[in-house]
Amino acid sequence: MIETRGLRKSFKARRGPAVEAVRGIDLDVAKGEIFGFLGPNGAGKTTTLRMLATLIVPDGGTATIAGADLLREPGEVRRRIGYVAQGGSTWDDSTAVEELVLQARLYGVSRPDARVRAGRVLSAFQLSEYADRKAKTYSGGQRRRVDIALGIIHEPSLLFLDEPTTGLDPQSRAHMWDEIRRLRDEGMTVFITTHYLEEADALCDRIAIMDHGQIVASGTPSELKRSIAGEVVFVGLPPGSVSAASTVLSAYKSDPFPDGIRLHVDDGATAIPDILRLLDAASVPLTGIELHRPSLDDVFLTKTGRSLRESAA
Repeated sequence: MIETRGLRKSFKARRGPAVEAVRGIDLDVAKGEIFGFLGPNGAGKTTTLRMLATLIVPDGGTATIAGADLLREPGEVRRRIGYVAQGGSTWDDSTAVEELVLQARLYGVSRPDARVRAGRVLSAFQLSEYADRKAKTYSGGQRRRVDIALGIIHEPSLLFLDEPTTGLDPQSRAHMWDEIRRLRDEGMTVFITTHYLEEADALCDRIAIMDHGQIVASGTPSELKRSIAGEVVFVGLPPGSVSAASTVLSAYKSDPFPDGIRLHVDDGATAIPDILRLLDAASVPLTGIELHRPSLDDVFLTKTGRSLRESAA
């Protein structure tokens, strides 16, 4: 559904050299999957998505989107895709029905058919009872569902979602995940950008991790986590003890956090007694200790040398 080779984009800076936002990426997205672009803000995710959606022109490389050439057939690409921006697209004083009918009409759908489609997507997104209310009265989750309904009213084969759950509460986020899965199950290919580790892990069939304009790893969530050998031990520490613990546990590869230290070990069962012995001998107190299997954050850390959670923050 998406194939890119060497796609790149730079932006002129007011001072100094141009900023390379996307540095020659290769992507392959299969039909009928949820594909996630994971990375911190500023990694180049949105720039890539905007190129694929024909909103900005690449500086180089090639791409085929839903069977159409990105550079030679941008109009055909637009007809075959849906796009939902991070900032949303609803007007405060318009109703969901008005927005949806207008969007369908812009794609050449007749007015009667547009109203039928609007009713269908409102029902699918559990918005029928709000159909005639102005958008300014919607909750954040309801408004985001209308955004996605606008993106699919013309029945595209590929849907681009830029940070679809940013700003939503946990319940609304979980409901949005269900809606995205439903679209996939109905045959639509969904391409999302996100900086939420849990979202990428729980929702996406495959993931590309992006950093500084490049793809540093790709695969299914399970494949990516299996690529990291060993296990992770998190040692909870009281304020002021992290530096001392890092010194005592210097034999282990570690990442300090404000409330503790994360250690990468070959085998947690054998490492934990040693960690406890070393801390006790040095009189370093701890507030807790936990054993984890590798996470997507560990994958990002291994590939880039820093935590995705810290980069996103």
